[in-house]
Amino acid sequence: MSAALRSFHHSEYPPSRIAAARSELQLSVSVCLPARECAGTVGAIVEALLELKALGAIDELVVVDAASADGTAEVAARAGAEVWQEDELVGELGPALGKGDAMWRALWSLRGDLVCFLDADSEGFSPHFACGLLGPLLCEPGVSFVKGHYRRPIEYEGALHADGGGRVNHLTARPALAVFYPELAAVRQPLAGEVAARRSLLECIPFATGYGVEVAMLIDVWREVGLEGIAQVDLEEHRNRHQPLAALAPMALTVLATIARRLEGDGRLAPAHTGGVRADLAPVERPPLRAAPDRQARERVGA
Repeated sequence: MSAALRSFHHSEYPPSRIAAARSELQLSVSVCLPARECAGTVGAIVEALLELKALGAIDELVVVDAASADGTAEVAARAGAEVWQEDELVGELGPALGKGDAMWRALWSLRGDLVCFLDADSEGFSPHFACGLLGPLLCEPGVSFVKGHYRRPIEYEGALHADGGGRVNHLTARPALAVFYPELAAVRQPLAGEVAARRSLLECIPFATGYGVEVAMLIDVWREVGLEGIAQVDLEEHRNRHQPLAALAPMALTVLATIARRLEGDGRLAPAHTGGVRADLAPVERPPLRAAPDRQARERVGA
């Protein structure tokens, strides 16, 4: 009988429980916010997360900025975060190739045993996002990777619809996984940017560099630890800016191409030269960090 995906609610993991478990297990925690043009939201997020740091729930808070023109880096620094520029991380590889690349580059320098990635454009952010994601890693046996899920309200035709956002998630990622990776069909939001994992696991998997990073990470983690090593947590509601349809179409294409690339790797789809996915549709991928254990090796990866 196959394992069932374990699901939890964020309320099970208040900051006091996270701090106590982290102390007992002697595990350090890094929280990383990849950010692009998020000046309007990142300051409040940093302040909320610093409250968790003061309570002993997390150790390190980093904002990785994509050279934002709106002052995101300055706002984050004033609020108290450590700020890194994504292009300066592993700079010998040249400019970063999107969110997934920023996450991969940040992982080289983040110090935590557990790493939590959060979106920097969340409105009305609450510390329960971080605590909810860290909870299963610290309190539930066997969990190595945690995905968040939530309602995404969207307004159209003058009315607010409680769960109308996340269109690429609902119309592309979930149906594709249900068809090709049915074991992952129960994952509510495979494209959610809110994830937490053991660093040792993240170092074992490649990182897709663009919009494909979340779905690639989910499939690759499942291959490494199985469904029994994955949990999802209900974070209730997530409000952020919604992309226009013109921007969602290339996102959906990248997600599909990323899944197709993994089907190729599984031998379930013909390689590109015999009719499989075109190489230019799937994002560049960075290799597992464990493939480059020292700086000399690092200078060769992805080149």
